[in-house]
Amino acid sequence: MTVKVLVPTALQKFTSDKATIECEGKSIAELLDALEVSCPGVKARLCDDSGQLRRFLNFYVNDEDIRFLNGTETPLADGDQVSIVPAVAGG
Repeated sequence: MTVKVLVPTALQKFTSDKATIECEGKSIAELLDALEVSCPGVKARLCDDSGQLRRFLNFYVNDEDIRFLNGTETPLADGDQVSIVPAVAGG
């Protein structure tokens, strides 16, 4: 299952400055592992020490927030688009 991943600028140093990469995975969890293989070091920026997604990052599958789906167990299909979006705070 090839999935298109949109990478924020702050993480593009791990993707050879590519804003979009293609990876494989049947779920977000598998996709994270595949990202680490193709882009070493990126998983530590996406997950905390316990392996949970960092709170300041939002993941979307085809514009749907995975927090309202199945979290890291959200299934992926061939051709899906996963967006990694840093949280924005303001006041």
